[in-house]
Amino acid sequence: MSRRVKRPLRPAGDRPKGARPYRGSTAERASAHRPGGKPPVPRFAAAPPRAAKPFVPEPEKVVAEPPPLPTKVQTVVVTADENNMRVDRFLEARFPGLSFSHIQRIVRKGELRVNGKRADSKDRLEEGQSVRIPPLKLDTPKVAGSLSEAAKKTLQDLKDMILFEDADVMVLNKPAGLAVQGGSGITRNVDDMLEVMRDAKGQKPRLVHRLDRETSGCLVIAKTRFAATALTGSFRHRSARKIYWALVAGVPKPKQGRISTYLAKEESEDDTIMRIAAHGDEGASHAVTYYALVEASAAKLAWVSLKPVTGRTHQLRAHMAHINHAIVGDPKYFNKENWQLPGGMQNRLHLLARRIVIPHPRGGVIDASAPLPPHMLQSWNLLGLEADRFDPIENAPEE
Repeated sequence: MSRRVKRPLRPAGDRPKGARPYRGSTAERASAHRPGGKPPVPRFAAAPPRAAKPFVPEPEKVVAEPPPLPTKVQTVVVTADENNMRVDRFLEARFPGLSFSHIQRIVRKGELRVNGKRADSKDRLEEGQSVRIPPLKLDTPKVAGSLSEAAKKTLQDLKDMILFEDADVMVLNKPAGLAVQGGSGITRNVDDMLEVMRDAKGQKPRLVHRLDRETSGCLVIAKTRFAATALTGSFRHRSARKIYWALVAGVPKPKQGRISTYLAKEESEDDTIMRIAAHGDEGASHAVTYYALVEASAAKLAWVSLKPVTGRTHQLRAHMAHINHAIVGDPKYFNKENWQLPGGMQNRLHLLARRIVIPHPRGGVIDASAPLPPHMLQSWNLLGLEADRFDPIENAPEE
């Protein structure tokens, strides 16, 4: 049930550093309260949440799949749409059939070159650069036959995560602690688990976006090359609407606002974090997040809903720390000295990819929501937070 959210009447000095309130459209501002005028109009929650257009499959529509992967060396030019794209994501977007491990292998061996030079998978490309791409191939399909006991368990684990599935797309409820892709010290990840879901043609479901290892919730998976191309494009062009829930230290003032900064990666021997950067800094990318207070627990903790407009690494975690309301249990960005976790709560990242609304590759819309993971549900219960409250972020802007 909707609930009205009043405009906070506070001086600018009460706003968190880096955040500014969303002031609404020109029409909203024109109707602001004045003597004898109309009462103030709420901000994000001005209108009841609109139901997403239901997914209507169109099985009769025949869509050609992308061309096969190149079998010989080719050189391609980076387009304007691909400017500032990471090398590994550039390859995924161009060739959705490639596995993460195959991409890492050709980059590590120096088989892929940018303007004639070796490149790292995390390097950013620039419009007009020439990229030499070696012969590519899909991973060899496994020999058909009965699955091993371990593979059967993995398949069941994946099935238990499914929030939505059809012939083209799956949305998984990724548990906290499970990595999306492999890396140093990671023994189990979603990308490897998907090997047990290869179809009769040897096609393996593909990742089209990522979540941090400790973030739980909605993870979209493409089951076909056609779907991978369409979904990757939706994320790249910001057609996907994502909503996150988090538990943060303190209560943000104002209750709703927009955080706009530049973020740049800062790497050390032990860790990698995103720092707040200035426009023009090397490697800095613009990042925009809307936040809204859903419910507070005294003055110490708050449940906030977050809508990222951009999709930068650790964006929500860095942004909430930037406005002095770091996400509870965040080992990288929680910066409160002498802050004690309330009794009974687990010291784990309290961040959930709550909902995703994304165009379906064959028409209509996919709208999936993930429940609170066990450690966050425990905290909600301890704090007396009601998980079915109206989410004021629903009507925040999309840009």
